[in-house]
Amino acid sequence: METNYESLFGLGDQTAVVTGGGGGLGSEMVRTLATAGAKVAVLTRRSETSRPVADAINTAGGRAMAVACDVTDKGALEQARASIENELGPVDILVNAAGGNRPLATSMPDRSFFELDEAAVREVLDLNFMGTFLACQVFGQAMAERGRGSVINISSMAALRPLTRVVAYGAAKAAVDNFTRWLAVHMAREHHPAIRVNAIAPGFFLTEQNRYLLTDHASGQMTPRGQSILDHTPAARLGNATDLAGVLLWLAGPSASFVTGTVIPVDGGFAAFGGV
Repeated sequence: METNYESLFGLGDQTAVVTGGGGGLGSEMVRTLATAGAKVAVLTRRSETSRPVADAINTAGGRAMAVACDVTDKGALEQARASIENELGPVDILVNAAGGNRPLATSMPDRSFFELDEAAVREVLDLNFMGTFLACQVFGQAMAERGRGSVINISSMAALRPLTRVVAYGAAKAAVDNFTRWLAVHMAREHHPAIRVNAIAPGFFLTEQNRYLLTDHASGQMTPRGQSILDHTPAARLGNATDLAGVLLWLAGPSASFVTGTVIPVDGGFAAFGGV
């Protein structure tokens, strides 16, 4: 008996929004959704980071649009939603990939927890949690009205296992995990059970935002912290952006129609390893 994989993982005629879609991980998520047939709106704070991603999709024969939008500004998100609905149609899939850490919100040997910059900490909390919360309000409302949709929040291994240094980032992502589970129940019970809310928790992927913690700027070699991460990752490597593609397609598409309120680690086994 043959399996129709298109019916399980295809996203044809669906519209997806990816916040933070111009980043290293976010842009790969955009490409993944577009390859599966979705029309994709690429949201970034500045159009110069979203436009190249959207242009590449359109050149390859897909359909995408670039949208400049600050996810911590609800009014900007509402304007973005109107523009997307007018251009691509109602939103079926929301991926909240906007996020990141700030050096001044990270404790270091020369910067103790007690010296962390309050403004930087608030910025990290706003970007990672409030950016997700507000996007879910704005785009989730339309899903509630239509009785369908899939929300995929991007969490972090720092939410599942508190990590040294990244205090604000870990706290913000832990809030995202809790909110993901809360919203899954709320949307299903208060609006429609066909609306699903899940999260992906990437392990350690080398990005521009964490490069300063994991690698030495001068030599490019792993820092002691980076090597410790590798030593505690059974897969013995850092993640590649493409490692997120499979779970993203699964959660976005019909094959996960009975999956909601989950946080899926994509971490090379880091969360499973006890260190001995």
